[in-house]
Amino acid sequence: MECRYISVAFLAITFYLCESYTLRNSVSWAVSSNDVVVEGELDPVSEEEVAPALLVDNVGLWKQAYPSTALRDSVKKSEEIIKSKPENVAPISSASRVFSYRMEEVKSAASAPSPPPHEETARTARYIAHYSDWGHLATISTQDKIKGLPFGNIFSVSDGPQDNSTGVIYFYVTPMDYTVSDLKSFPFASLTFSEAEGDFCRQMVYDPEDPRCARLTLTGKMVDVGPEELDFAKEAMFSRHPVMKKWPVGHKWFFMKLELTQVWLQDWVGGVSLIPLEDYFKTSPL
Repeated sequence: MECRYISVAFLAITFYLCESYTLRNSVSWAVSSNDVVVEGELDPVSEEEVAPALLVDNVGLWKQAYPSTALRDSVKKSEEIIKSKPENVAPISSASRVFSYRMEEVKSAASAPSPPPHEETARTARYIAHYSDWGHLATISTQDKIKGLPFGNIFSVSDGPQDNSTGVIYFYVTPMDYTVSDLKSFPFASLTFSEAEGDFCRQMVYDPEDPRCARLTLTGKMVDVGPEELDFAKEAMFSRHPVMKKWPVGHKWFFMKLELTQVWLQDWVGGVSLIPLEDYFKTSPL
């Protein structure tokens, strides 16, 4: 009997300590009570002041969200509490504002068209490069434990707006990224795309490693985008990834592109294709 009382007392103390807190999300961010939701894009000032704190803080998994009565009282009582909330209290913002955007901001087609016939290798390569929104970039690492070894990372990319494919792959990167550090030491890299990113392989029930589910690897030198090309790089990236416009300027984001040396494609059974750069660039996927 005494053991039962001890257990009840322990549970009572636990509920008392936790009664004013609720787990909102396993990846919640610490948010200041002064933060408010602002309609539209963040301007450069608000980006600098709000976004970095959201990006670097990883300890705020818990936050006071509701009064304790909301946890133990009836639904009716909870509704009364919500109704009594002052109308002039601004809603609390979240880090999702930094990583999300309205769908109408994306200037893209409803879906990618069907891929070209596999015999048209240059066109297939351009098709994959244009309709892929992200790829896997492999560099030679400068990290202490794996120095000199391959290191892969995922990047959002664009070869131009949806209605203007160039075949040149653009990136929006920060010096804080390990991959960028690698590129400063050795600027050559390989970027791999898979047709499994879209719906085609899924619809055809092709495994991502099936040769008929095409994969493209572009190898070359990563360079900074020059002033004469900067406006197009911005349009290329921000039209396809509009959330990037809200990323914190304190991270010193800048544009890079991949100057191609080799175009490697496997889109069918029986071998791979090394596509001449001239054929790659003169072909249009549109």
